[in-house]
Amino acid sequence: MNNHTGFISRTFLLLQAALLAGVLLAPAVGPSPAAAQAPTAKSAAHKASPDPPIVDLAAFKNIVASHHGKPLVVNFWATWCEPCRDEYPMLVELGKQYAPQGLTLVGVSFDDDAEMNLVRRFLARNKPGFPNYRLKPGSDAAFIRGVNPVWTGAIPSTMFYTPDGRLAGQFIGTRPLAEFERAIRELLRVSASLPDSASSPAKR
Repeated sequence: MNNHTGFISRTFLLLQAALLAGVLLAPAVGPSPAAAQAPTAKSAAHKASPDPPIVDLAAFKNIVASHHGKPLVVNFWATWCEPCRDEYPMLVELGKQYAPQGLTLVGVSFDDDAEMNLVRRFLARNKPGFPNYRLKPGSDAAFIRGVNPVWTGAIPSTMFYTPDGRLAGQFIGTRPLAEFERAIRELLRVSASLPDSASSPAKR
C-alpha cells in the first residue's frame, strides 16, 4: 500500500514538472520579434510615397499645358541646395494657403540618382500637398534653355505661369514670404482678368 502511494506521488510530481516546463517553454515557440515586427515594416512600406517621376523638357511642357486654365507656380529645388531646403517648407504652406483660390504648385527636383534616398526623406519630412518631379539626369542644359532662355539654371528658382501657359515672372534665389505672397496675389489677379482662360487655347 505504501509503495502504491509512493508511486502515485512520484507520478503526480512528474506531471507537475512537465506542465511547468511546458509553461516556461511556451514563449520560446511563439512568434519571433522579427515576425512580430514584419506587419509594421510592411505597413510603413505600403504607405511610402512613390518616387518623383522623371521629366525632360517635353514632359515639363506637357505638365504646364496640363494645368491650362489655372495659375501655376513651379519651384525648382534640390536636396544638395541649402537655400532650397530652407525655402521649401514655406512653399508647402503657401500651396495650402492659396489652393482654395485656384493656385496650383508643382516642384521639380534637380537631384541625381545617387541622391534619391535624400529626396525620399526630404519629401517624407516636408509632406508637400502638391506633385513633385525630378529632372532627367544629363538633360540639364537643354532643359534650362527650353524652360527659360535667360535662366542660368541657378536654384532655388520659382516660375509663375498664367492660366494660358505664359511665363509671367521668375524668382531666382530665395525670397521672403511677403515677396512670394505679393507675386502670388498678382498672379491670381492677372489670371482672373484673362477672358475665358479656362477654355481658350494656350499661347505658345
